[in-house]
Amino acid sequence: MSTTTVELDPRAIRAWVENRMVFIELTDGRQVSFPAGRFRLLAQASDAALAQVELCLNGAALRWEDLDEDISVRGVVEERFQLPSPEALAA
Repeated sequence: MSTTTVELDPRAIRAWVENRMVFIELTDGRQVSFPAGRFRLLAQASDAALAQVELCLNGAALRWEDLDEDISVRGVVEERFQLPSPEALAA
């Protein structure tokens, strides 16, 4: 009998910020990213504050301590953002 493992609860092993884009490397090797402007508090954060992203909950969430902001990795992977993309606003 063979089984297939499906990652229903994606976890991150690394997170970083470049040019106001937040990048996440997942345990399965994928890298996903999103613009900071897709979340209210991140959109208003300074570059220095934005760069202070940390992983918490064994890689299940991103945390910005000084901003008091938490974002689930699963929500990012599923593209559940607070704010619409600039492309959607232009349409």
